[in-house]
Amino acid sequence: MAEDKVEDVHMKDAEEVNSSITEAENLVKEIEQSFTLLGKAATSFDNRYISKVFRDLGPLRRKLVQNETVLPTVIKGLYPHQHSSRMYLLQLVGEEEGGDNVNKQSDDEMDVDKSIIPEVELYVHLLVQVYLLDKEKLTELNQLSDIVINLMKSFNKRSLDFIQAKVWFYVCRVKELLGDLQSVRAALLYGLRTATLRHDIETTASIITLLLRNYLLSHDISQASNLVEKVEFPENAGNALVARYYYYLARINAIQLDYSTAHECVIAAIRKAPQTHLSNGFVQAATKLNIVIELLMGDIPELKTFKNKSGNFEPYFYVTKAVKLGDLNLFSEALKKYESAFKKDDNFTLVSRLRQNVIKTGIRIISLSYSRISLKDICIKLHLDSEESTEYIVSKAIRDGVIEATINHQKGYMQSNELLDVYSTKLPQSEFDQRIKFCLALHNESVKSMRYPNDNDKENINKEVEPSEEIELLKAIEEGDLDDFMD
Repeated sequence: MAEDKVEDVHMKDAEEVNSSITEAENLVKEIEQSFTLLGKAATSFDNRYISKVFRDLGPLRRKLVQNETVLPTVIKGLYPHQHSSRMYLLQLVGEEEGGDNVNKQSDDEMDVDKSIIPEVELYVHLLVQVYLLDKEKLTELNQLSDIVINLMKSFNKRSLDFIQAKVWFYVCRVKELLGDLQSVRAALLYGLRTATLRHDIETTASIITLLLRNYLLSHDISQASNLVEKVEFPENAGNALVARYYYYLARINAIQLDYSTAHECVIAAIRKAPQTHLSNGFVQAATKLNIVIELLMGDIPELKTFKNKSGNFEPYFYVTKAVKLGDLNLFSEALKKYESAFKKDDNFTLVSRLRQNVIKTGIRIISLSYSRISLKDICIKLHLDSEESTEYIVSKAIRDGVIEATINHQKGYMQSNELLDVYSTKLPQSEFDQRIKFCLALHNESVKSMRYPNDNDKENINKEVEPSEEIELLKAIEEGDLDDFMD
């Protein structure tokens, strides 16, 4: 019985080894098929082949982490022994050169004429980047980033547009994880100039978003704003890059106190985001930013916004509740309790600005509740510092049009004006103006989304409508007018 158990264990181990070998061989074949598609893209200048390769990149990268022998096998099979990229790529993936020196000389003679197209070479570097990132080998990935930047400078092909956009993303990602944001800016600006001159749409859009993210992470808002003013974002870029660009625009405008523009940009970012589970994190971050911007504009978000189970919207719910009630104590408690969450979302500065909105809401509620109230009572109700600061805040609220009231400075009280007709205020005008802007924006978006057939399509339609000569010939035969038709 013991011998049977030992044999079963050996059989299971052998089956596992065989399955792993077959899986590795299948992965190698899959990568080689990607090389074939990249070759077709290089010869036909059709980016659909590259898009097909990138659709399979997600499942492929998860399999590469589990099979560490795949990438060394692909690199050895692709590069000749004397190739400059072979040695450092094998070292980065943890494979030493050796083990195949028996026929090395003959292989060198066979591989002298073997040429590797730039699309395939850059795609292999991309696979190594993804592999090192998933393995959390950031030092090796940082070394590869400097090499791959110089490699991209040596290429000049339009078919590399999509691949270079991906490579630049992982170059910036490792710099961000290492906290080295400054060193990559010069290379990014050089790459942006080159991609713009070559009209590489995807690479240009990717580098612009990466530069904006770099500036925002280092809090260089003025440089980010200057970049937005100087460059023109490509119109035909992918939806994911467009959504990311609008999100960064919303953050820049919100920091610069332009809340209306920021609100339009963040709404566009949410609408442009891909409707897949992979974009859930981005949609949550954009929604949180949208909540803060709406509060800063004086609006209260709808309750259904906070019922998203996949995101942690509890801190923003309590802040919204404090702003709605005008309770300064509740706002201070929420800000102190969820400070780490706000800083993690990079919204702490914007949320801190809501203190003035909480005070304004409290003053508005008090002005509606009391026709006359002393400044001392307002100070106690709103938990302000002193009566002098309360007088200043109330006077500013009156000047901004938040409340309709007057202040008696001698006796120290606030007198609310009796509102007899709402149409005597500016409220209907602002509401009407907001609805007109919404209708005009909806009309412009509808016009942009309309598609018209090309001239070639119209000619084809006319050709299809006109009867062909064969149909006319058949009708002539049936009617017996063949002679007239031949004439």
